[in-house]
Amino acid sequence: MQVTVRLFARLRDIAGSEIVERFEGDAVTVQALRARVAASHPALTPFLPGVAVAVNEEYVMDDGLPLSDGDVVALIPPISGGANETPRFLVTAEVLRPQALRDAVMTPASGAAVVFEGVVRDHHEGHDVLRLEYEAYPEMAERQLRSVAAEVLEEYREREVHDIAVHHRIGTLEVGETSLLVAVSAAHRRDAFEAALRTVDRVKETVPVWKKEWGPDGAQWQEGVRPIPTPGSTPPPTSPPRQP
Repeated sequence: MQVTVRLFARLRDIAGSEIVERFEGDAVTVQALRARVAASHPALTPFLPGVAVAVNEEYVMDDGLPLSDGDVVALIPPISGGANETPRFLVTAEVLRPQALRDAVMTPASGAAVVFEGVVRDHHEGHDVLRLEYEAYPEMAERQLRSVAAEVLEEYREREVHDIAVHHRIGTLEVGETSLLVAVSAAHRRDAFEAALRTVDRVKETVPVWKKEWGPDGAQWQEGVRPIPTPGSTPPPTSPPRQP
C-alpha cells in the first residue's frame, strides 16, 4: 500500500517536498507511519512529537488509526496562532483549563461570563463509581460542538449572547476531574446562565461521546439517548446511544 505524507512550513523546508511511503500489506497505523517517516527522514524526528495529524483532511487523535492505500496524511506543525491561543471547540485527552476557555469567549462588551464544569462524581444511581472512561468520534464531535454553539447563538441572537466555546475530555478520568467545559459570554448574567445550560443540554443530546462507568463490580457503558440533531436535520436510522 502507498500513503502520501504532506508537509508544511518548517517541515516542508527540511524534507524538500511531500513524502510517499510504501508498505507491505494493508495494516498500517498512523503510529507506524510516524516511525517510518522518522527513519527515512531523521532531520524531521525532533519535530514529530509536536505535530498534529490529519488523514484525508480530517484531524485524528488516535495514533492507532489504520490507514488505507491512497490515504493522504498531513503532518501539521504548530499553527501561526501560537501555543497560547485556545481553540474554542476541542475534544482532547489533555486536562481541561477553565480560565483559558473563559478568556477565549470574552469580549469588551461582555458583562457576564459563565463557565460550566462537568465533573466525575463518586456515585451514580445508587452505586459507587471509581472512574469514567470517555470515548468519542473526535472529528465529528468537534464539528458538532461548533454546530451546537452556532445553534444556541442563533436562539439567543436577540439577547446579547456574545460567544460560546466547548471543550470535552476523553480517555480515563478519575473522580473529581473535569470532563466537560462550556464557556459563555454575554452582556447580562441571566442570558449567560441560560445559554450555558442550553449548550450543555445540546452537547449531551448531539455530540458523539460515550462513557464507560467503572465501579467495584466492573465496568459498563452507560445507557444514553438517541441523538437529537438540530431541528430540520434527520438522524440516521441506527444511531449509537448517547451519554445521559
